Amino acid sequence: MTRILFPSIIRFLVILCLTLLLIVGVIPSFAQQPVNLLNQGKQFYQTGKFTQAAQLWQQAASEYAQQGEILNQAQALNYLSLAHQALGQWQAGHRAIETSISLLQTQTELEARGLAILAQALNTQGSWQLAQAQTLQALETWQQAETIYEKAGNATGKWGSQINQAQALRALGQHRRAGELLDQVNQQLQNQPDSLLKADALRSLGIALQTLGNFALAKDRLEQSWDLSEKLGDNAASGTTLFSLGNLARDVGQNEVALLYYQNAAQKAQSPIAHLEAQLNQLSLLVTTCESSLSKATAQSISHLPTSPASPTSPASPASPAYSGFTLAKQSNPCGVEDLIQGIPGQLAQFSPSRNSVYAQVNFAASLLKLSSLTQDLEPKIAPILATAVQQARQIQDLRAQAYALIPLGQLYSQTKQWQEAQQVTQQALQLAQTINANDLLALASGQLGNILQKQGNVKEAITAYRTAVTTLQTLRSDLVAINSDVQFSFREAVEPIYRQLVSLLLQPQASQREIQEARDVIEALQLAELDNFFREACLETNPVQIDNLDTQAAVIYPIILPDRLEVIVSIPQQPLKHYPINLPSQKIEAILQKFYSSLYLGYSEDERLSLAQKIYSWLIEPANSDFNYHQIQTLVFVLDGLLKNIPMGALYNGKQYLIEQYSIALSPGLQLFPQRLERQKIQAITAGLTQARQGFPPLPGVEIEIAEIASEVNSQILIDQDFTRKTFVNRVDKNNFSVVHLATHGQFSSNLEDTFLLTWNDQIQVKDFDRLVEQRGQGKQPPIELLVLSACQTAVGDQRAALGLAGFALRSGARSTLATIWSVSDQSTAELMSEFYRQLTQPNQVSKAQALRQAQLKLLKNPLYHQPYFWAPFVLVGNWL
Repeated sequence: MTRILFPSIIRFLVILCLTLLLIVGVIPSFAQQPVNLLNQGKQFYQTGKFTQAAQLWQQAASEYAQQGEILNQAQALNYLSLAHQALGQWQAGHRAIETSISLLQTQTELEARGLAILAQALNTQGSWQLAQAQTLQALETWQQAETIYEKAGNATGKWGSQINQAQALRALGQHRRAGELLDQVNQQLQNQPDSLLKADALRSLGIALQTLGNFALAKDRLEQSWDLSEKLGDNAASGTTLFSLGNLARDVGQNEVALLYYQNAAQKAQSPIAHLEAQLNQLSLLVTTCESSLSKATAQSISHLPTSPASPTSPASPASPAYSGFTLAKQSNPCGVEDLIQGIPGQLAQFSPSRNSVYAQVNFAASLLKLSSLTQDLEPKIAPILATAVQQARQIQDLRAQAYALIPLGQLYSQTKQWQEAQQVTQQALQLAQTINANDLLALASGQLGNILQKQGNVKEAITAYRTAVTTLQTLRSDLVAINSDVQFSFREAVEPIYRQLVSLLLQPQASQREIQEARDVIEALQLAELDNFFREACLETNPVQIDNLDTQAAVIYPIILPDRLEVIVSIPQQPLKHYPINLPSQKIEAILQKFYSSLYLGYSEDERLSLAQKIYSWLIEPANSDFNYHQIQTLVFVLDGLLKNIPMGALYNGKQYLIEQYSIALSPGLQLFPQRLERQKIQAITAGLTQARQGFPPLPGVEIEIAEIASEVNSQILIDQDFTRKTFVNRVDKNNFSVVHLATHGQFSSNLEDTFLLTWNDQIQVKDFDRLVEQRGQGKQPPIELLVLSACQTAVGDQRAALGLAGFALRSGARSTLATIWSVSDQSTAELMSEFYRQLTQPNQVSKAQALRQAQLKLLKNPLYHQPYFWAPFVLVGNWL
């Protein structure tokens, strides 16, 4: 995909470069006309006036050329390239930086100053290469820059080059290498004396760590940068870091904290563009968090914006006052959006055409588009903003910015049911995205085109557009989560609906086998995309397995929640795929699922629980039950969707029996399975757990019994309480050929990466680090773990996507199968179930893991003390069931 270095980042780089070069003596301190031009250009750049900056730097480069000052000419051309990149003028930016590097290469031997200029030119070239999707070349260029900075003795430049390399590595999917490189930079920074350069580097490191999903460390580095900027009394640097902290807080869902950061960033901003960016993000956050609470009256007050001469069908001309007369009625102001909206247009009007101004206008229009869902009167006010953004992008010949502005314009036309205009501008955006190889925008434009065609009843072409979008999203797996926050996809809003709309169109009543197969493949691709989004990296390699080759007595069930219905695809070995719809809207489906989940706790009416369980059974199982019986199916494998992931399938009820009484059950994130069976005669287990209260969690006295019961069934090494430390556990797993790892400890599964963990005696094992603990497994030193058991864990209360955390642990460990509890239950009943599970696994008849779990659950179900699903239902098997 085409990746860009966005204006805010470029501005940071050029300021850092200018400061650095002054310190190391690259720019002469004595007054000369070209030097004045360079400094004036810097002032224009900082205020977002990139065209003026480019003009001054071009003039400086020409004057240096006339004077024969090669180094200074090369430096001016370096700055000029950055300005062109900020304007989206990629060809001009390329010419400038290539000329700069060529001039420097004509010099026979460069001293420290010349080396610093060359290294900075290479950093600028790398930025251009990354923007043009030349990621490997960018990495190599930044590695060259690092080497030259090191030769010049310039530590700060070296750190900047390494941070850039981490960005390229992540775009290449090499997330571990990127993290290790950033760790090195961090360690070096901690030993440096306080300076503004150190504050800048820490901020850049924090942003990079945020994109890698390491939120805790990102927060720490950003706070260090902020504290240092405050200590040095630099309000501009403080404001920039507060802005980054706001983005981080928003990323982890701490919206109130993010809002305060944005407000403080705006107050400390020393340039108009920094002030505007903070206010735009503040507005976007307010609209997102308050959208549901904004009343019709409030929305109506916002809609009192006067209509400009432009209308949705007549885009604004370059001279039209797109931002004039933004007066708002002073009525209720529950979210503060009216005051912000009133002040932003005047600020936008100050900026000359640039990519920065285009993106700011699109950001503003996107917030207004969300508010327009409450009142149609607001829609005519948005068109001139987007039309101006499109025209400015054309004026500066920035094809990417033009496509980026056309997409929301197409969305606006779609909202107003102007289908022809919507289709036209969306197709323009799509063609531009294809021209510049901008796959992120291509995916969005294709998905939007599919939606527009679908609403017009053009199903065939809509399917083609959605297919393009899904295929493009699949190619973006490593890039999708690394896209700069300026245009970061909202997975739930922008990505997930594309997959579901394609599935919806494919699964029509007369769908062919090919269409059902494609729908199944798309929903499996969505499962992987969700996990990529959870981990913020494409960490899973697909390895599809045909169910016929895996288990001829297992059927796979794919329930898919669509906006207007629930679709269920059923795969039985050596039989055609079947699908059947349940025609209920998603809100109704999810309400019933949520109610059933609540009914599983003790004290709930048993009659109501069974009634709900029977209803869900009628959706998922009943239509295919006769086929299951005819083909002698013994195991049902569920690839669950949405809220269904939090529901224990074994607790479904047919009016006489629970589903677990009929079939063995397993879960899968798709057929990404390992077909090997567990070698029972070679079972070697490590069992670890906590019995005492630790880190605010209550004691688990039954764990001692559980571990003792397991040890009586299989050969085990035991780590309990003080012995169960992260270090000891890693050491044991690394040095021994354990086929089973059993962890009886507190843990939590959540859709938030930071809130998904396992507890040790003195630490936590985060899900993202789990593969580091077992990274030697499966790499020749030790075979993969056959079975990972996570006992006493639970899903985060109220988290509708908490099952992502469970799937994350299951897949991150590399274990072929994972047995876990989706809520924490009685110690005693857990000990009994685990004991029976392992007893079944070691029987001579070698039942499957799914069958062993079923027998253990049935034993609890038959015990009058534990017959309620609360005790036996939360145990789920994820992955290979054999």
